[in-house]
Amino acid sequence: MKVKEAYYRTIWIKPGDQKTIQIIDQRSLPHEFIIEDLKTVEQVAIAIKDMHVRGAGLIGAAAGYGMYLATLEASSSNSFDKHINAAAARLNATRPTAVNLTWAVNRQLTAIQQGSDHQEKIEIANRTAIAIADEDAAHCKNIGNFGLEIVEEIQRKKNGEPINILTHCNAGWLAFVDYGTATAPIYAAFDKGIDIHVWVDETRPRNQGARLTAWELAAHGIPHTVIADNVGGHLMQHGQVDLVITGSDRTTYTGDVANKIGTYLKALAAQDNNVPFYVALPSSSFDWKIRDGCADIPIELRDENEVKYIQGLSDGALKNVLLTPLESPAANYAFDVTPARLITGLITERGVCQANENSILQLFPEYKKV
Repeated sequence: MKVKEAYYRTIWIKPGDQKTIQIIDQRSLPHEFIIEDLKTVEQVAIAIKDMHVRGAGLIGAAAGYGMYLATLEASSSNSFDKHINAAAARLNATRPTAVNLTWAVNRQLTAIQQGSDHQEKIEIANRTAIAIADEDAAHCKNIGNFGLEIVEEIQRKKNGEPINILTHCNAGWLAFVDYGTATAPIYAAFDKGIDIHVWVDETRPRNQGARLTAWELAAHGIPHTVIADNVGGHLMQHGQVDLVITGSDRTTYTGDVANKIGTYLKALAAQDNNVPFYVALPSSSFDWKIRDGCADIPIELRDENEVKYIQGLSDGALKNVLLTPLESPAANYAFDVTPARLITGLITERGVCQANENSILQLFPEYKKV
């Protein structure tokens, strides 16, 4: 993604300094573009928990780089293995819903074990972290190409009229290493010259749509309109949405999808108005152990102040403003689960499938249970 004519991923090793990971601090966007240095596992854990970085794929990539930093720390500790395991536990505890986190940590643990000494383990962790990031970007690019086919089919039916796509939260470049998932087909369609317009849910309580998705689309020159979260159903009723695409933080192998809170309501509105509802995700977002998403996917409950306060630009400075009575409590559920029956299809790096066990396992046969 280009930012002021420079190409960026969302996370990388600092040039000339193999002991520092750099990220784009998303808390300050869209008003400030800040690059943050992470030098310790604890700093990575804080960055994930406090949402300096967020989004399924980026959380996984950050965890992968965090485990690389853990090997650097462990090499000077009293017990290499004990330090690595403690770092893995610390990272895994930061965000409970996004399965990419534990997937990346476990991948690093398995890889690191193959090293014969501390230096080799550090080198393996470095290569594995980079591989996780590179694969995430490549998978998202493939998702864009497969999702483009869906947009092109709608274009043919509309005889070239503008296509209106609604997306919820930010499943864009900023939520992954590059390209994004829900936005990848949008970028691919726009770059191919298809006339599209995007409805951007503001996505309370942290406003990732209004702050991040809108910023991304504006930077790419894509026509878009920010809407309050509750507007989507009205637009669908009046024929102003042709397609809904969201991301996923965890999807069961039976097709239930956990995503940013409010996704379920969009899926209900889409079904009631015969609007196709797709979920875009890389295979690292599948949970191959959980069958019933509504019952078994852990839902993160975050700090109530994210609901009670809102951040914005005032007099040239970022400020938090209290919205509610100070004494009023708030509940901040970060995710909900959309049942498979409400989902038209899943867009993955291997193609598009239906949201059911048989169709998913046809794309990913290596996960079939013996």
